[in-house]
Amino acid sequence: MMKKIPRRQLIGQFEYELVLKPDLYTLRHTQWYYFRVTNAVPGITYKLRIVNLLKRDSLYNHGMRPLLYSENDAQEKQRGWVRTGHHISYSRNFTNHNCPLLQRGVTYHMLEWQMEFHNADDTYYLAHCYPYSFTDLKEDLEVLMNSEDRAQVTRRQVLCETRAGNSCFLITVTNFASKEEKKGIVISGRVHPGESQASWMMKGLLEFITGPDPEAQELRNKFVFKIVPMVNPDGVIVGNYRCSLAARDLNRNYRHPRRENFPVIWHIKNMVDELSKTCEIALYCDLHGHSRKPNVFMYGNNTSMEADSTPVGTARAFISERLFPWLMSLRSPEKFHFKSCKFQIRRCKESTGRVVMWRQMNIFNSFTLEATFSGTVLDR
Repeated sequence: MMKKIPRRQLIGQFEYELVLKPDLYTLRHTQWYYFRVTNAVPGITYKLRIVNLLKRDSLYNHGMRPLLYSENDAQEKQRGWVRTGHHISYSRNFTNHNCPLLQRGVTYHMLEWQMEFHNADDTYYLAHCYPYSFTDLKEDLEVLMNSEDRAQVTRRQVLCETRAGNSCFLITVTNFASKEEKKGIVISGRVHPGESQASWMMKGLLEFITGPDPEAQELRNKFVFKIVPMVNPDGVIVGNYRCSLAARDLNRNYRHPRRENFPVIWHIKNMVDELSKTCEIALYCDLHGHSRKPNVFMYGNNTSMEADSTPVGTARAFISERLFPWLMSLRSPEKFHFKSCKFQIRRCKESTGRVVMWRQMNIFNSFTLEATFSGTVLDR
């Protein structure tokens, strides 16, 4: 993942205004950041202000803080990313006409916070969410495949190449030695490059499902997992928040993707179609991040609206479409919030993965799993 390096403007002696670069070939999607700070004076309170954010509200107004990484602390104290900052506010920017780098007529919002840098001669990094790069993915997959036990239940292949020539990986996990009939499960993630929490969830999933836990072994006996861990590596590499190199949101192009324009989406649908010819697909889940709500939750489809119109048929579909998220909330009540789940399809979501996998590919349990950029509030 490239650093989302903002342009900076010194306002006061220790006060800076930062302007984020938009997604490549767009004028939009300025929300995610990742940049470096050097030559900071220890013990001084700095004020930083990102002035060209576009969302009207943010979790920064509800307790979220920026992330900080110190190279010295990592080396000397084995300390990684930590939350930082105080006097944090997220509000509308009414002074954008004073900045020549901003477009006139656009409503911007700004994130402002104060912080201290405690070490001399240190290099710091600030980020919107814990970074996870394409290189991180390749290294994690290499570690997985170099494990003798995990490699026995795992197959790694290149699903296709992206428009920039990067590999989009497909991971198959199952008990290959078992000849029993299995169902399929399809899981994808990181279609939106700035939602790096999707990659951390995917890392945990791969470590668990390929591991020695008896529940993982039972799942491998009963299911074939088809996993696309990073749908949009091009966007991750260039530091985009939402789009591909074609300046398009890939999760709005599942319905009729052209192979030459959206090769990854086309190949995912083709893979799902081929899998459905050999087994029933029990679940499709696409991993995402959410910038305005806490906790973990799911979006499903209002399948009951198109089910058997009898009261019994409608009730059965109503319960069935909520069953998997309900089980998630029972297994992880400290993180998963069932009341935040939604089971409806807005018009702008008709071409998303979860809707298309249900309507076109006939996968009843088709969901988007959302994890907050902030944290859980359920255990407080």
